[in-house]
Amino acid sequence: MSSIFQTKTVDQLIEGSGPPGSGLKRTLNTFDLVMLGIGAVIGAGIFSSIGTAAVGEVAADGTVIRYGAGPALMLSFVLLGAVCALAGLCYAELTAMIPVSGSAYTYAYATLGELVAWIIGWDLILEYAVGNIAVAIAWSGYFASFLRFFGIEIPFWLCHSYRDVAFSYPDQMDKLPIIFGHHVAINVPAIAIVGLITWLLVIGVKESARANNVMVVIKLSVLALFIGVGFFYVEPANWTPFAPNGWRGVMNGAAIVFFAYIGFDAISTAAEETKNPQHSMPRGILWSLAICTVIYVIVGAVATGIVPYAQLKGSDPLARAFEMAGIGWGQVIISFGAVVSMSAVLLVFQYGQPRIFYAMSRDGLLPPFFRKLHPKYHTPHITTIATGLFVALGATILDDDETYDLTNIGTLFAFLIVCLGVLALRIKDPDRHRPFRVPFVWLVAPLGAAGCLYTMYYLPTLAWERFGIWLVIGTALYFVYGRRHSVLSAQRDKANLKS
Repeated sequence: MSSIFQTKTVDQLIEGSGPPGSGLKRTLNTFDLVMLGIGAVIGAGIFSSIGTAAVGEVAADGTVIRYGAGPALMLSFVLLGAVCALAGLCYAELTAMIPVSGSAYTYAYATLGELVAWIIGWDLILEYAVGNIAVAIAWSGYFASFLRFFGIEIPFWLCHSYRDVAFSYPDQMDKLPIIFGHHVAINVPAIAIVGLITWLLVIGVKESARANNVMVVIKLSVLALFIGVGFFYVEPANWTPFAPNGWRGVMNGAAIVFFAYIGFDAISTAAEETKNPQHSMPRGILWSLAICTVIYVIVGAVATGIVPYAQLKGSDPLARAFEMAGIGWGQVIISFGAVVSMSAVLLVFQYGQPRIFYAMSRDGLLPPFFRKLHPKYHTPHITTIATGLFVALGATILDDDETYDLTNIGTLFAFLIVCLGVLALRIKDPDRHRPFRVPFVWLVAPLGAAGCLYTMYYLPTLAWERFGIWLVIGTALYFVYGRRHSVLSAQRDKANLKS
């Protein structure tokens, strides 16, 4: 049983990445990492989920499922920013000290043991791949809405999944075409954008980073327009009452809108492709997180100030705010910004997932083909394509509401493990050189872990149940394959034989 809790030393992790030139190409700098972070964080959350976070969720029969934050959405963003900042400091210390691919998976392997590392690697699929399914579905909706401004209408059955129609638009079921006796719906735009992103990631990380930088500039410009124009339409009376549902509403709103924060940790998956990771990784994580938090608070204040918060309910709350304020021309720009913004999120998340697989395969916990690199582009092309197929299939058969909470709980769990991992490594290897050190670590790391748990508490029971099932499946896979093929176990057995 001791083998499942065995850990790798920091030196083993760094040596395991191979000699220079044998693996991933180091091409990214601090600016690229900050832009990757902004590209991952600002997306479907700020453009879609803030309406639900402000208003709450109500069942068809009028039963309140979750109370919203109201104008106190601004406070929800501040609280989440604080929790993520605590986790971000812990990420910064670990990624500067262990500059290899794998993110929370790699850090868990160095601190809490192989089984925990596997569970985190399996858990991160919820953040990157499953989260991308929700983003792809949201992207499709905004893209179809954007085209309508120009008189182009995509047939309903070609821009929705069957489950999306069945659960969210049951009145449209009879309008779907019938093939072999079954109603058919397929989300073509979602499949198309995932295919494009997959191709871009296969041909090279630097090319992907350049495309991301362009998209980040566009999305920040659109949000700056929303803030600059919307400021003149703000009515302070709309901020009263500030917290209509009290603290419960603030925390429910935080749990819902946490989807707007996931992704900054994707920067850590780029450690092995960064020119100077000890210097650039901490700055990339903390700067991107700080910039996004400031933007979120201001956007939340303007959105709830333009119109009464109850009118923000919908999949496009920012565009709706402009519509209610009579700024019709702004709707087109906001919709365009949402399309570009979510394209960047798709790119960064789909960039991160194959690198998790790459690190796990290198440790023997996944089959060898997961770490195969393209002979020309030096990218993990097989897992990039496999991830793209998984996301495209999920966007075709799932409903986005089914993925939001599952993504949130999986991401918070990974943040929790990273906070605990920093403390474990401080005890296990206190003299190790740390290019970046968490200040007041024995206060910051426990507060970060507690903040993650507290936010998870406000997620619905169904999310906990599905998360539990997901972890059980992952643990079973570890004992079936990972434990038997672990490189670390093989090295340990070989050393025992020699002794």
